[in-house]
Amino acid sequence: MAETVILASKSPRRAELLQQIGLRFEVIAADIDETPAVNEGAQEYVRRMAVEKAMAVVALAPNRAVLAADTSVILDGEILGKPESRRHAEVMLSRLSGRSHQVMTAVALYAGGTLRQALAVTEVTFAVLSPAQIRAYLATGEADDKAGSYGIQGAAGYFVQHLSGSYSGVVGLPLYETAALLSEAGIGLA
Repeated sequence: MAETVILASKSPRRAELLQQIGLRFEVIAADIDETPAVNEGAQEYVRRMAVEKAMAVVALAPNRAVLAADTSVILDGEILGKPESRRHAEVMLSRLSGRSHQVMTAVALYAGGTLRQALAVTEVTFAVLSPAQIRAYLATGEADDKAGSYGIQGAAGYFVQHLSGSYSGVVGLPLYETAALLSEAGIGLA
């Protein structure tokens, strides 16, 4: 029987992705400060967040395999986190309109005393969005807890004109990279 891994996230999207690949898991959400450090680059930030989430849960369950991830939307080198308000979300989506940005998702797996990491970087290009389209999307409530104020798997999917990289990474967990880390650790999928 495959080992049960702890997912250090309460994200329903990450849970759905793990179910999709047949991983047996339970959830213990990590509670950490997600503030970027001064002058911290985007890659360093998402990697640090994934590791800190994993290690926070390892401290609670030291003999278990723990999987954590962090996703950030990057525009012009700036990390666009979760919106602080509806107005903030509107500003972010207006900035993304008609432009390309990166979505970075770092994955950290602690298993058998070893920490393994992976990073998926996806280039996403949005169509030009009208103010009415942005307001209509914001009215769905989907933007409220999403990095960059959008979820590609939801109503914002039609904003995406082009994507180069990992679709599941944009959703919140790059499955190819995650499966590779699990395989390296000797953790089989169900």
